[in-house]
Amino acid sequence: MAFKKDTVVGTMIFTIILCLSCSFMITGTAEILKERKLAKKRDELKRYVLMAADVDISGEQDFRQIFAKSVTPLLVELDTGEVDTSSDVLDFDERMAAINPETSSKPKKDTAKIKSRADKARVFKVFNDNGELRAVVLPIYGKGLWSMIYGYVAVKPNFNTIENVVFYEHGETPGIGDFLNDTAWTDTFKGKQLFNEQGKVAFKVVKGGAKPGDLHGVDAISGATMTGRGVQRAIEFWFGNEGFETFLNKLKASEV
Repeated sequence: MAFKKDTVVGTMIFTIILCLSCSFMITGTAEILKERKLAKKRDELKRYVLMAADVDISGEQDFRQIFAKSVTPLLVELDTGEVDTSSDVLDFDERMAAINPETSSKPKKDTAKIKSRADKARVFKVFNDNGELRAVVLPIYGKGLWSMIYGYVAVKPNFNTIENVVFYEHGETPGIGDFLNDTAWTDTFKGKQLFNEQGKVAFKVVKGGAKPGDLHGVDAISGATMTGRGVQRAIEFWFGNEGFETFLNKLKASEV
């Protein structure tokens, strides 16, 4: 029997086939876009980690190759400092983990004003061409004046001296909070020490300017006191006992 598309049944069949075809096309497109989005996020992560470790990625060699050769990503249980080997580190989403009650907890002392903290975090060991540890890159974030400030802090193999910092996302006041991305300011972090002789976080963003020879202080920016204070509090939290302190202590003892 010939198919008659001008009948009610024919119209229904045509409509169903058209809907199914569109559905398959949309699903396929969504999967392709999802993978592209993930690939872009991985590339951004690799670039920021290398930049934080002060690795030169301006040459002819692709930064992805440099990352693969020089960086070992780790997923760390913050409370224990143990490394979780069961998950894909690069695709781990700390932000989603931080808002999921099953994979997060509320800080006891929320100096960074983050409200909840993921139980796990990604950290990155960066090695030089001789296979020696060059830096450990650790993610931080905390509340500034208007927004969450996200960044990476790289520490030297003594796990105290700052190698470099990168702030890659924020919504602070345009024209004022932009100093977060100004290397003239972030370069002042290099060589500063995070901890004092008692092992307590001593890093400070100093209003009015750090004194000459201050091992722990960098200058605050005039007009951006709350933004600078947010950076300081983020560092205080993430290098404290609810952040990476346990993991860093294990590194010092060569257990990780």
